[in-house]
Amino acid sequence: MLDFRKMKFATSAASYKQFPTNRHPEVAIVGRSNVGKSSLLNMLCEHKQLARVSKTPGRTQLVNFFDIEDKAYIVDLPGYGYADVPESIQSKWDDMMHEYLAGREQLLGLLLLLDVRRSPSEHDHLMFDWCMERGLPVLLILTKVDKVGKNEAYNQLHKIAKAFDTSPKQLISTSTLKRIGLEALRESLNDLFDDFFAIQKEIDIATQDNP
Repeated sequence: MLDFRKMKFATSAASYKQFPTNRHPEVAIVGRSNVGKSSLLNMLCEHKQLARVSKTPGRTQLVNFFDIEDKAYIVDLPGYGYADVPESIQSKWDDMMHEYLAGREQLLGLLLLLDVRRSPSEHDHLMFDWCMERGLPVLLILTKVDKVGKNEAYNQLHKIAKAFDTSPKQLISTSTLKRIGLEALRESLNDLFDDFFAIQKEIDIATQDNP
């Protein structure tokens, strides 16, 4: 089980050639600009300034890798779908995301962040469908639930779950201000990583038994 409080910044990459080569398992965070990716990262590790938080959407222009105990990475991908970002920059981000998503064999799954106040976008659905087609686990994370009342949060939870044809129980509601959903998020991430480590251990044992 990983201790996310020990998470630290590892590196930023502007192209595939700059991605880490140590083969640590990775879970990536995706979502539209201003959905709260950096804030969620900071809540996850209980460090307010690990990931840069900006009030200006579209500031995350690189693929950012965060190391956990020198065993795994959480990867923050550029946000998508923000209209005020120049088309040339958005195209560059899309290319980087495609390079990452299509080429990272050690990618275990995605955290798809969704603002509870908004309906899922076309980009959100495309990202979800991409994961489903590849059999890649995707965790749906609702952000900013403190910004709405309990009834609206409940209604939006069911509405968004229906949009992705899944059970509301499969979504994790979060608030970085009130630390809602922190333990559920950590548990779900550890489930992904622990499965990988368990399989890797079995492979290592089998390899040793059959040189």
